[in-house]
Amino acid sequence: MRGRAAFQVLVLPFRQTDDVRYALFRRSDGGYWQGVAGGGEVGESPLQAAQRELAEETGLGEDVEFVRLDSQATIPVVQVTGAFTWGPDVLVIPEFTFGVRLGTAEPHLSSEHTTYEWFGFEAARQALRWDSNRSALWELDHRLRWSGL
Repeated sequence: MRGRAAFQVLVLPFRQTDDVRYALFRRSDGGYWQGVAGGGEVGESPLQAAQRELAEETGLGEDVEFVRLDSQATIPVVQVTGAFTWGPDVLVIPEFTFGVRLGTAEPHLSSEHTTYEWFGFEAARQALRWDSNRSALWELDHRLRWSGL
């Protein structure tokens, strides 16, 4: 690893058939549902970090289309790394969000997750623990349904 960069990424995998379905993942370390999430590495752009995290946590990366979302949150650094990783003046770090359109391949879980499920919008919104994840989900769903993404 090249070292941790001072940002996080959130990736919301989705499929569109007759309806839009979102893949959520249950964390091994907390038991809550979220999209694919992780920290950037030094020298990576947020998109590169999102692509790497998706591949590491799901084994997916080929035949996918990333969609950069406007939703962005700031997260207390101690909730992310457990310490003031970048010094006492870096109190929060940004979280950049992406949707990713998947084909028919199913995720292969890493040790970070115990399971995954495909959810409709409302069920996904209710399952998500973090407000930032719900905001990004709302934006992605709106773009898919109303903006012709």
